Amino acid sequence: MPVFPRREVSSEAGVPPSEAAAPVRMLRVRRWVRLGRVVVWGALIAGPAALVIMAASSETAPIIHKTPVPQQVRSADPSGFAELFVTLWLRSDSRSEESAGERRLRAMAPGVDLPEPREGAQPGVDRVVAVRSAPLSHGAWSVTVAAQTGEQVRYFAVPVVASGDSGSGAFVVVAAPARLAGPSAARAPESTYRVPVPEGSELASTASEFLTAYLTGAGETDRYLAPGARLAPVDGPRYERVEVEQVSADDAAVKGPVPKNGTVARIQVQVRAVDAEASWPLAYSLRMSARDGRWEVASVDAGPESAGNTRARGAGVVVSAVPGMGRSSLAAGGAW
Repeated sequence: MPVFPRREVSSEAGVPPSEAAAPVRMLRVRRWVRLGRVVVWGALIAGPAALVIMAASSETAPIIHKTPVPQQVRSADPSGFAELFVTLWLRSDSRSEESAGERRLRAMAPGVDLPEPREGAQPGVDRVVAVRSAPLSHGAWSVTVAAQTGEQVRYFAVPVVASGDSGSGAFVVVAAPARLAGPSAARAPESTYRVPVPEGSELASTASEFLTAYLTGAGETDRYLAPGARLAPVDGPRYERVEVEQVSADDAAVKGPVPKNGTVARIQVQVRAVDAEASWPLAYSLRMSARDGRWEVASVDAGPESAGNTRARGAGVVVSAVPGMGRSSLAAGGAW
């Protein structure tokens, strides 16, 4: 709908069309000029009012200040620092001349008293290990350290404070260690492998032959592995022989014949590996997979659960490639 109603203008006879349309054009121009004046005056009137509204809203609008959140920096664990301190502290003598070790000890624990060994005693320690570290408040830590001397084991609680909040690992011992009782042994959880696997069964035979080949090097282990599984050989000297003592499973279904393809069984094999030094009791958790009427090894773990699994192709099961599973890490009662 047009802004202004259109008025019909009749042309007289004998008047040319261009001359008859001239008054109409002039009328339209005048009306647009009037409209422009109305718009300009409206803007001028609304300008001060809008300015007042904006000023009033700026006075009442709340001002939000963003408070920066302080970044929490976690200090490094002082277990190694406490181990070194206890080692130097047990070997020190407050009456001896200052040595490099005692200067280091003074720097780690300024103001802390040193022991006074009895006449003829030889202070020393064979091994120091931190068994527990507990963070307290304001950068303070309590580190429990076990010190072994011969057959004797003593436990000390070392009060340590982090130097600053930079998390750079700078610590200081603020007081002498406190002699404590050793940590109590936790109750072992019930084993999930409660079903004995019959000796001479396909499952027990495969596990026994595989571990014998794996630990002694007498034979290829690939023939026992599931497709896609890879297992690095044991590094270091091999064992002379392996005796399987017990095979247990977590499911009674493994007692029967080999099931259909893809069936997985979890077993634990306890063996005794013999070398020139000793007879070592070892335990392996194997994940077995059934294929074509036989059992294959799908994973080798150092305990009930695997800590670093990778998924293999083909078998569709989790496969652990565990390099260096030798006496140093798995021998119960062996030397670390």
